[in-house]
Amino acid sequence: MQAPLKTTDQTTLAHDRVYRGLRSRIMHGEIAPGQALTLRGIGAEYEVSMTPAREAVRRLVAEGALTLSASGRVSTPELSTDRIEELAALRALIEVELASRALPRAHMALIDRLQAINSTVAEAVAHRDDVRYIRANLDFHRTLYLRAQAPAMLAMAETVWLQLGPTMRTLYSKLRRSDPPQFHRHILAALKAGDEPGLRIAVRTDVTQGLRLLAS
Repeated sequence: MQAPLKTTDQTTLAHDRVYRGLRSRIMHGEIAPGQALTLRGIGAEYEVSMTPAREAVRRLVAEGALTLSASGRVSTPELSTDRIEELAALRALIEVELASRALPRAHMALIDRLQAINSTVAEAVAHRDDVRYIRANLDFHRTLYLRAQAPAMLAMAETVWLQLGPTMRTLYSKLRRSDPPQFHRHILAALKAGDEPGLRIAVRTDVTQGLRLLAS
């Protein structure tokens, strides 16, 4: 018979659940830039006490996903043009390297999986579903980058995605795409051909083009 969880274990589990839930919502653009959050509201939403809500917020502030003002106001960040350009440059550096490392392990099963995810991206575009678009788009990139077998590098990429999440929602809402990202097709073509220079160019362009429009 399994021993009952201690209070500290229950608090840790609650904190982790709140952290993962909020992290996912922020990364996938479900919370707008500059939107204020309260510990009371977070606790009510996840049905936890103030302590796990506070610990989850503290962790997300440390990752740059939330900001904490001197007055104690917690909100999602509103990124400056310089900050957007910096994060776009980081995406180009990290994700191009991840894609390059993944290429030797890009078997047909992976390419088929990426094509299926890209169909989901196309469906999200057709239905003007920005959050689903962001989720599927990041799934496309994460699925490829997992083949790089570079967990520290992937964790860095996800931290950048997390900081950009609310801003990406704004970007996709402004772009109002009618077609899936063309550079996903270029990525798939380069993977099939084993074309590393082509893959690096396609990934770099895909992860920076929209952000450059937002920063201009």
